[in-house]
Amino acid sequence: MLLNLCACSRSDLGPAPVPDDYEESIREWKQYRIDVLTGPTNWLRLDGIYWLNDGENSFGSGEDQDLQFPDGTIPEHAGNFYLENGVITMQVADGVTITHEGNPVQNMILFDGDERPRVEHGDLEWFIDTRDNRHGIRLYNKDNPKADAFEGFPAYPLDPDWHLKAKFVPNSDSTTIVVDNVIGEEVERYSPGNIEFMIDGNVHSVIAFEANSGLFIIVADETNRTETYHAGRYMIIPFPDENKETVIDFNKAYNPPCAFSRFTTCQLPPQQNRLDVAITAGEKRPVGWDGL
Repeated sequence: MLLNLCACSRSDLGPAPVPDDYEESIREWKQYRIDVLTGPTNWLRLDGIYWLNDGENSFGSGEDQDLQFPDGTIPEHAGNFYLENGVITMQVADGVTITHEGNPVQNMILFDGDERPRVEHGDLEWFIDTRDNRHGIRLYNKDNPKADAFEGFPAYPLDPDWHLKAKFVPNSDSTTIVVDNVIGEEVERYSPGNIEFMIDGNVHSVIAFEANSGLFIIVADETNRTETYHAGRYMIIPFPDENKETVIDFNKAYNPPCAFSRFTTCQLPPQQNRLDVAITAGEKRPVGWDGL
């Protein structure tokens, strides 16, 4: 891994005081994460992505279908999807009930280049997933006992020493970073700046990206070799204040979706964010899930 530190000391960095309700706030964050992951159409109930060919694509649970949905969840032949000039239409077979917003549909545009309406049959729900020039059916199965029983991923014991002061160092307005994903694609992302923090007396700097609820960080560290997900972990930290100060709490380092689902294209840590330290905080490597 890249040794990303400087031989310096910063009096404005180091451990950050934790609030009185810190343990409770971490419990609430973990419960929120469980609730999100087990939502009706979220990662733990994602059953597959079925890529479409140009023209007609039959679907159903039958072995003779172009897109074979899970056995017992839908009739053997449920209808056809048509991909023509970038537009995807669904035609439902006679006697099969598929609904949109509670209303049965027979012929429906599922993708017109912009809108992606969701449709349902029993415990199944799907909509169109587009990646580059490929289009597919993103299928969720709400009948998932494993997701129902999910109580969180393995994690390190809560350690307030990993609740750290951090400094935001802004970039120019036009700074973009090329980020690789797990299937070898490259994505260009805007970075508003870097985050500096101190571990064991050394100052580290990682690239931060924009997110709706804070700054998004993709980080790798030495624990990825044995204990945490090998491709790194994700974090959301608070937006900096007027003094460009924030907190980076590694107790909230979490697994990317590709750690537990093979139907994902997770982004990987930029080279600068590959730290030569062991961050013994946050979520550990998932056990018993079909990740990449």
